[in-house]
Amino acid sequence: MTDLARKLAPFAAVAGAIVGLDQATKAWVRATLALYESRPVVEGLFHLTYLRNPGAAFSFLANQPESFRRPFFLVVTAVALTVILVVVARLPRGRPWTLAALSLVFGGAVGNLIDRVRWGEVVDFLDVFWRTHHWPPFNVADSAITVGMVLLIGEEIFGKKAGRRES
Repeated sequence: MTDLARKLAPFAAVAGAIVGLDQATKAWVRATLALYESRPVVEGLFHLTYLRNPGAAFSFLANQPESFRRPFFLVVTAVALTVILVVVARLPRGRPWTLAALSLVFGGAVGNLIDRVRWGEVVDFLDVFWRTHHWPPFNVADSAITVGMVLLIGEEIFGKKAGRRES
């Protein structure tokens, strides 16, 4: 097995699992809830609320015309996915956290890309709040991207510190 195949197998497994879980949960929400319907899971803290977000994180560019928004997000996502694949191919051995982080970001980006291609917007349904503090609704793909980015930042900060201590 080549070094690239050794990297791509776990990368593809994690990214594929994220895409599958993301699409399965979104299908369940679409089949179970009416648009804008909200069901409490933990009253006063967490609801399942079916929404569609035409923008990106925090509804970024949501008010732009679809003729701009859709191609913009498709191109940006395609470029990001390509960059991630190039980074994974060039990633040296011994970077499992970086590989895991990139697979989470990749899987999340593909999950949201599928929604954008199918409907021109992303299904969001995880609704977290406390009293008057309300986090924008999100989905499994968004969660994977966020966790992946936190892992990448942590690996960059703490991995370099650990490397400096060893030398």
